[in-house]
Amino acid sequence: MDILENKAQWQADYRSNFLEHYHRTGTLDWKLYPHPRNRQAPPGPGVDLSAGRLMLISSAGGYLTGGQQPFDAAHLLGDYTLRLIPRATTPEALVFSHDHYDHAAVDRDPQVLMPLGHLEDLTREGLIGDLSPSAVSFMGYQPDVARVVDKVIPPILEIAAAERINAALLIPT
Repeated sequence: MDILENKAQWQADYRSNFLEHYHRTGTLDWKLYPHPRNRQAPPGPGVDLSAGRLMLISSAGGYLTGGQQPFDAAHLLGDYTLRLIPRATTPEALVFSHDHYDHAAVDRDPQVLMPLGHLEDLTREGLIGDLSPSAVSFMGYQPDVARVVDKVIPPILEIAAAERINAALLIPT
């Protein structure tokens, strides 16, 4: 099963309309953006979280203060890089550079979009078997969906395999 159904057609539409307009004018016209549409959900068995290892994956653009580069939120075509956040990171050590959403809630409580402490609590209570050593953070503003499929998802899957996870909590912005 494909992550993005009809990826080649989507990519051709994206390049010939949205991206071509951007290169010609220097502006983004979201009326030209080809919103991806999958018709089929990916199949697969459920996971017993109390016996599983969970990885947190957030598109909030969170990164560690003093040790990681901020995401390039100003780039009109997005930032497709990842940041690994150690499991034991405290909320105070996180900053969010993704500026395509309202930061009011996450500024009050970083666990809204990176709930590492809450997940540790659920692990101690036995509702989650274990957490992966790292959480993955990226900036959710990534208009080139084919690039996400080809360049962002594979490294996340490599990290997941290396950290032996069998479930993920995806937190979108």
